Amino acid sequence: MPEFCDVALPVPLEMTFTYRTGDTAPVVGGRVLVPFRTQRISGVVTRLHDTPPTVKTKTVITAMDAAPVVDATLLQLAEWIAQYYIAPIGEVLRSMLPLAGEVKKASAFRITETGERALHDSATLGSSRRSKKSPEEQAVEYQVLDYLAACLQDEGIEDGGDLVRESTLRSATGATKAVFAGMLAKKWISRHDVSSLRDASRWEQWAVLRNADSGATAAESPENGGAESATPQRKLNANQQVLLVALTVAGGRQRVSELHKLAVPRSTLGTLVRRGLVEMVEEAAEFSVSGMTPASASDFELSPEQQAALETVSAAAASGKFSVTLLHGVTGSGKTAVYMAAMQQVLAAGRSALLLVPEIGLTPAAAANLHRIFGAEVAILHSALTGDERVEQWRRIHRGEARIVVGTRSAVFAPLGDVALIIVDEEHDHSYKQEETPRYNARDTAIMRGKLSGAAVVLGSATPSLESYYNAQQGKYALLELRERVAGRPLPEVELVDQRQEFQETGKEEMFSRRLVAEITERIAAGGQAILLMNRRGYSAAVMCRSCG
Repeated sequence: MPEFCDVALPVPLEMTFTYRTGDTAPVVGGRVLVPFRTQRISGVVTRLHDTPPTVKTKTVITAMDAAPVVDATLLQLAEWIAQYYIAPIGEVLRSMLPLAGEVKKASAFRITETGERALHDSATLGSSRRSKKSPEEQAVEYQVLDYLAACLQDEGIEDGGDLVRESTLRSATGATKAVFAGMLAKKWISRHDVSSLRDASRWEQWAVLRNADSGATAAESPENGGAESATPQRKLNANQQVLLVALTVAGGRQRVSELHKLAVPRSTLGTLVRRGLVEMVEEAAEFSVSGMTPASASDFELSPEQQAALETVSAAAASGKFSVTLLHGVTGSGKTAVYMAAMQQVLAAGRSALLLVPEIGLTPAAAANLHRIFGAEVAILHSALTGDERVEQWRRIHRGEARIVVGTRSAVFAPLGDVALIIVDEEHDHSYKQEETPRYNARDTAIMRGKLSGAAVVLGSATPSLESYYNAQQGKYALLELRERVAGRPLPEVELVDQRQEFQETGKEEMFSRRLVAEITERIAAGGQAILLMNRRGYSAAVMCRSCG
């Protein structure tokens, strides 16, 4: 094992940090927990080597992964983002991984020599010591010092020797954050980061009926030998009996979240637990989506235009070479059907596909369509997921359980293997631009990932961005066009009104044209409705040039 490793940490510094590997066995692309200043934070190993740095190095606390969680392609992509968008490599990798969900933050305190002297003086001088704090606040401070001093004499009660966790101190003494802050300022105590790894899997609480095999008579069976435990069912109130019946019907065990939906107080379950009739257990939550069906060969009814587009996209994905195709289709032309059919062919070939959508609101609809066709092969990634939910989805993708990923811009970093097809729907949308560091554009990042992975990239839009359409005209991208709506449905009528002519004819500065006012008036008179959309930008409600319009 090399003696040193370079680690990218999620801090706003454009550099990596060198640590000694010690007794750990980190891997390139794997995560490690390391000391950084007064904290413990996790980062990604970018290099292993034996070149000693010119400064003193600290040692890796533990390796979080035995195998890489960031493959070589994603590491290359992270380096490109860091260089192209001028962002710290550690913060780029933090965007790629659910790092925060697997580190449990915790602080601990230790009494200092100054604190020991203050504690000795208080015992010697009593309450004569001058202080701006009230006697009650002083009493809490000395309770903290007493507790820490006792732990020091007992060689500590925590894994850090004489360190005591903040949560333990708060429970034992009633100290608040303000008390700790004041004692830190006086240097009576010192704070230390004792963050550790945690299992980021989602856990569910289950209520289990004691002696469930005895069915409805379980409540009559004594448990733990106590009189309270032996309470017969006839002595239980109506709410408690409702819960017992629900558990019995469910086979003796049920999720607590489901029991909370019953019309009984939540405290009722706690009462049954205390009486020994029910016990609580925690189990890892299993991924499931209602209505999922196994992937099957679905027949899509495609128009000749759609079929031609599908054949071009499928050929590009099957070639194993990088390419970019702009699918320019009018609204309602069936671009989504082309996406689905192309992904189905990719999945049938044993490879993976990624679908990006601009808004979280579009994700459920896209996911529902994909679930209907591909079943459990689909994973969802977007910012509305909780940390643990995101980790759960990420792990499914990383293990290869899901080979179709749908999500918003952050899904471009999904740990998919053997990516054959990347689709960016509504590629013109500004939502693909990240507004915090790293400020990447997910559309352009998807193109770069496709280049590094040898995948086919499809940019779909009814109104392509100027740069994408220009690249297509110049031959840099292939151009596919769907000019007609599905089933020959007509396009909506669009009428342009020249406001310059309005001004010349009326001589008035009007926001709304006469034609617009007349149409809205007619619609309202007929009992209809109207919607006005204003494309506002900046601070001006409208900017209009009377010369060019």
